[in-house]
Amino acid sequence: MKKFNVIIIGAGAAGLMCAIEAGKRGRSVLILEKADKIGKKILISGGGRCNFTNMYTDADNFLSGNPHFCKSALSRYTPWDFVALLESHGLSWTEKTLGQLFCDQKSKAVVQLLHDECDKAGVTIQPSSEIISIKKGEDFLVASEKENYASDSLVIATGGPSIPKMGATDFALQVAETFDINTIPFSPALVPFVFTIETLDAFIKDLSGISTYVEMGAVSGGVTLNQSFKESILFTHRGISGPAALQISSYWKLGDEISINLFPDFDLLEWLKEQQTEHPQAELKTILNYKLPKRLAQKLCEHVLINDDISNKTMRQFNLPELESIEQQLTQWKLRPSGTEGMRTAEVALGGVDTDELSSKTLETKKVKGLYFVGEAVDVTGHLGGHNFQWAWASAWCAGQFV
Repeated sequence: MKKFNVIIIGAGAAGLMCAIEAGKRGRSVLILEKADKIGKKILISGGGRCNFTNMYTDADNFLSGNPHFCKSALSRYTPWDFVALLESHGLSWTEKTLGQLFCDQKSKAVVQLLHDECDKAGVTIQPSSEIISIKKGEDFLVASEKENYASDSLVIATGGPSIPKMGATDFALQVAETFDINTIPFSPALVPFVFTIETLDAFIKDLSGISTYVEMGAVSGGVTLNQSFKESILFTHRGISGPAALQISSYWKLGDEISINLFPDFDLLEWLKEQQTEHPQAELKTILNYKLPKRLAQKLCEHVLINDDISNKTMRQFNLPELESIEQQLTQWKLRPSGTEGMRTAEVALGGVDTDELSSKTLETKKVKGLYFVGEAVDVTGHLGGHNFQWAWASAWCAGQFV
């Protein structure tokens, strides 16, 4: 049986970062990864471009049972720390929308960077290693299909079950429960919405491929949640995707509605009044086409605004209450999804190991000395745009100082 100071299960972003930091401290480190290669989710991130962090990451960008838990790690390892690591390897980056930072040399370069850092720190990486059992005696005893290992410290960095075709599972929760550590069940987040056949056939399918900038929120029990996102949505043959939809999906619950403002940061009522003067003979769908994609403007008039009997009216025929009704419906368009696409396409998962069970400074469990959980395995889930990577880097960096 081979003995190491630290065994890390999972060779994703968090596992690799933790291994690097532990190795720098002179600890003997073994990473066990069940896939045949490291960093598989990193490779597909950002469509292969790797949105490796966000320059505006702070605690407000995360959902957790304890919204303060992530503050310690995020303050100790910042986006600029990872940028410095990137640049030390001769890699460059570009800022895209809303502070998202992408590696110019793409995802493969980031994985290679992490691999090189592991080599430099003397880390042993063992791919294709399915874990059979984990036990705790004087040491942690980890049995894989290939070999048995022992260690002083054990780090679970296996993430969540999103995108199962990549081999993702709820392994982290299984380990936690083995040690009587409280967990929050995983559920899909950052995931597209789907709708009933009736809603799809009525108008959504005909809009497939159309993208438009909106503000989207969720409505629970008739009350609009405080959280909303101003980004694009994309209509698909199954429902609604795009950044705004993915973001609000993390807050949406089955049975709730979503609310779409098709004219964010725009005085629609005032503009409609102006169009009455400037284009009195034009139909509403023609006017809306000035600001919205043509097919969307037409479908809105046919299916969303139909109660206003607008089909044959020109702009000059609308009275003020009718314009106010149109304005309200287009800025508070309510739809009720039948669900989401689930873990199959979710970018991350909500839930994980209960933060009350962990030290926010070290990520070590309070019940089991030497046992750590990092990254997505913890009940800390980020918004879209590089925040989940930053949590992986930061939480793993912190654990790496103590394992």
